[in-house]
Amino acid sequence: MKKKESILKVATFMFAHKGFADTSGQELARLTGVAEGTIFYHFKTKEGLLLAILEKTRDEIVDQFERFFENRPFKSGLEMTEEVISFYLYLAGLMEEKFLLLHRHFLYQFSESNPEFRENLEDIYNCLVDIFEKAIVTGLEDGSINQEILPRKSALILFTMADGLVRFKNYNLYDAGALFNELMRACRRMLQA
Repeated sequence: MKKKESILKVATFMFAHKGFADTSGQELARLTGVAEGTIFYHFKTKEGLLLAILEKTRDEIVDQFERFFENRPFKSGLEMTEEVISFYLYLAGLMEEKFLLLHRHFLYQFSESNPEFRENLEDIYNCLVDIFEKAIVTGLEDGSINQEILPRKSALILFTMADGLVRFKNYNLYDAGALFNELMRACRRMLQA
């Protein structure tokens, strides 16, 4: 199992930083210290390796958010929503390579022609938007959020705002932390309209 985990870790880093096409099986074998055949024994193809990384990423995100919610009382749904946004930004820093990989264009190109890639990307983003939506629905129920936009649409808007900051940070375009307070104020205004 350690070889498989090592392959996943190195491949995640290489695909995120170098790209899929520019990362060879030989290079992965050299960096992990295993034979190239071992990589393909575990993952069959390079695409299979990338799919395994996406599945593992989804599982890790879900696990991290489950731990975040565990025994955590929130005063209101609005506070819960703000904490979800904050935790998402924290998680993107904690899992930097995986989030950088999720922002790479080649994944979206693969998803246009490969249903498995599309399904995996949709699973990852749906689970994240579901978490944002759950917080918004809680706020609508307790009255701390007052808005006319459907909760799912609000969740998508909030998620894309937060994810946009993560994208800026991952590509060294802007310090996302410098906009954190403004992001939270914008989200509050939107949810309490």
